[in-house]
Amino acid sequence: MADFRDDPNLSVGIITGAGDKSFCTGMDLKSTIGLPTDSLFGEGTFVRGLDIWKPLIAAVNGYAFGGGFEIALACDIRIASENASFGLTEVTIGLMPGWGGTQRLPRLLSVGKAVELILMGKRITAGEAFRLNLVSKVVPTGDLATTAEEWAGQIAKLDSTAVQSAKQAMIRGRNMALRDGLTMESELLSRVAAFRDFDASRNALAEE
Repeated sequence: MADFRDDPNLSVGIITGAGDKSFCTGMDLKSTIGLPTDSLFGEGTFVRGLDIWKPLIAAVNGYAFGGGFEIALACDIRIASENASFGLTEVTIGLMPGWGGTQRLPRLLSVGKAVELILMGKRITAGEAFRLNLVSKVVPTGDLATTAEEWAGQIAKLDSTAVQSAKQAMIRGRNMALRDGLTMESELLSRVAAFRDFDASRNALAEE
């Protein structure tokens, strides 16, 4: 993810699972036996600590449970296949969500619904996730990759500075008072407007 962030030739990323069965079912508990607890919770990754202003699309194919759901929540856009299902299931095995689920889900849903899903470890279908606005689109399984690539392609055609600045404004602004957020937005807008791509766009519009 750090390589993706730092590569100037890449402007948008798609995260998906291999095959049709699972996006990600979370932590492999057997593989963690003997590892320090502090090493298990995503520090320094894009779910916590690694700021990536390039857009990320989660193409959710199948199960997205526990940490898998949290990876999807850390993305900017979520597209689901019809067979996808979601759940922060950590409490069912004596844990709690630890890759940002307790923070991101209540920001996306009503607090009451987020509490229900987190404290009961409930699983929901792709259709339910769409009705809750957790995913932007539900598509047939065979169309998932194509749809995600089409959306990524639309973003890639746009000015990367503008797109990344808009994402940064939204993410950083969540933790600010409105006045501070508006100030930050103005500062980012000034930087974006200073690029010659903006001048070219204005000139092109004026010539139409």
